[in-house]
Amino acid sequence: MDISKVFENNEKWIENKLEKDPNYFKELAKGQNPDILYVGCSDSRVTAEDLMGVQPGDVFVHRNIANMVISIDLNVMSVLNYAVENLKVDHIVICGHYECGGVKAAMNPADLGILNPWLRNIRDVYRIHRVELNAIEDESTRYNRLVELNVQEQCVNLLKTAVVQKAVRQRGMKVHGWVFDVSQGRLIDLKLDIYSIIEEITEIYDLGF
Repeated sequence: MDISKVFENNEKWIENKLEKDPNYFKELAKGQNPDILYVGCSDSRVTAEDLMGVQPGDVFVHRNIANMVISIDLNVMSVLNYAVENLKVDHIVICGHYECGGVKAAMNPADLGILNPWLRNIRDVYRIHRVELNAIEDESTRYNRLVELNVQEQCVNLLKTAVVQKAVRQRGMKVHGWVFDVSQGRLIDLKLDIYSIIEEITEIYDLGF
């Protein structure tokens, strides 16, 4: 990629938007009112707006390696609180993707320096589900299943937080787990039973809302 082309592309993008709607940027500048908080992977192949077919202003986006929701990560926790408390989003999506480099790295015994503590959280997901995962002989299938289980556990991590528990119970906010199949370009809804998950973890993680 020729980085000098970025600004040329930007000018073409502006022209295209204004051609369709002369007031597009004036309206965009008035503020945002997204309905969805999307937490996805930083992988360059998985861009939230493109794969969902939405426009600027439609989705509040946070991305990190392997779409993690870690309670001591002030970045994701700040995004989460702002999206739920200030933007009042009605949906939170955790979106993983097959062929995730972070998940693959976590499944291999290697010292990856500063990435070690981050990837340890994915290894914890493997530990929780190791019986199921170790029963899968095909390595690629095992990787992809861990991607799905990681999405599930990050949804669980969302449901452990006060801000999400409050919004789910008081105004019906929904939490969703999705996976993007890079090889087909298809979004897959894992159809997680969030309310069953809430019931399962309530005894330990209920914060009284």
